[in-house]
Amino acid sequence: MPKGANQKMKILYLMQLFLEETDEEHPLTMQQIMTSLKKQGIQAERKSIYSDLEALRTFGMEIEKTSARQCGYYLAERTFQLPELKLLVDAVQSSRFITAQKSRELIRKVESLASIHQAKDLQRQVRVTNRIKTMNESIYYNVDAIHEAISREKQVDFLYFEWVPGKKGRLERKYRHSGSRYFVSPWALTWDDENYYLIAYDSRAACIKHFRVDKMSSIRVREEERDGKDSFEKMDMAAYTEKLFGMFGGEDDLVTLRFSESLAGVVADRFGKDIRIFQVENGFFEVHVHVAVSPLFFGWLFGFGEKAELIGPSRVREEYTEYLRQVAAFYGLLPAGNEDFSAKTGSIREKKEE
Repeated sequence: MPKGANQKMKILYLMQLFLEETDEEHPLTMQQIMTSLKKQGIQAERKSIYSDLEALRTFGMEIEKTSARQCGYYLAERTFQLPELKLLVDAVQSSRFITAQKSRELIRKVESLASIHQAKDLQRQVRVTNRIKTMNESIYYNVDAIHEAISREKQVDFLYFEWVPGKKGRLERKYRHSGSRYFVSPWALTWDDENYYLIAYDSRAACIKHFRVDKMSSIRVREEERDGKDSFEKMDMAAYTEKLFGMFGGEDDLVTLRFSESLAGVVADRFGKDIRIFQVENGFFEVHVHVAVSPLFFGWLFGFGEKAELIGPSRVREEYTEYLRQVAAFYGLLPAGNEDFSAKTGSIREKKEE
């Protein structure tokens, strides 16, 4: 039988056919396989196809034969199973740091790991359009540059911005430090409150700081060796992120909190399931935890109403009480309180970052 121009590609087309069009519920008969190959300009006999299927099995593809009367062949095992792909799609579409456009691109690539039939199931759960997503498309390149710098143990510099109301009724970027670049030594990337953060050592301030990766721009990997190794090695990353609320900095303090037993799951989610608890009266328990005392911590605690109480230390309890008084005064429920406290914490509407 004369060989066509694509004859040498036969086994590759077979591999593609099984990857794209078959799964356990969608096998292909031998006639369907031969027809698909013919569309590619390849003439093939059953015997040669049987030989190619065996070669693909030897290569590592788990091609199985159905036990039905009209037998068919399908790819039984893939690198990712359908439930795993659904999990990946869920993670992509629920991640706020991934833009809507990039979410669609990534989901299409995830779909390519399944058969065309399974890809339809993945499409049914795609809900990206109206979600709040990051507005900084360059975050993927930022993450890549940071990983490169960490791998090479180099410093980075970048511009850092915040979103502010613009002149045309739109949010606009406003660069920190009057547009001057930040120079830091990157040590780790962490995920908190649906955002990526860079954990880095600031040599000028001689301390560890964190930065929202989606608010970094024009990031560059420098040739200078990074520093701050001693500070980072002494740092407990888990404890560092656990005590911060929304990565909002504040003075580290050991506080005693009292919670209703109904909030046990919330406490486990926030501080870990291995935290030591102390039972008290009336269905409450207490915990001793290190937190970064900040308005965001106070706001988190306030959200539980009478089911949560800040017991001590007394100075932190007083700050919390004054915080509540400031909020009440803001809504005209009480006269303004301690002005020194207002100056210390800033406006209740203002969130300060590193």
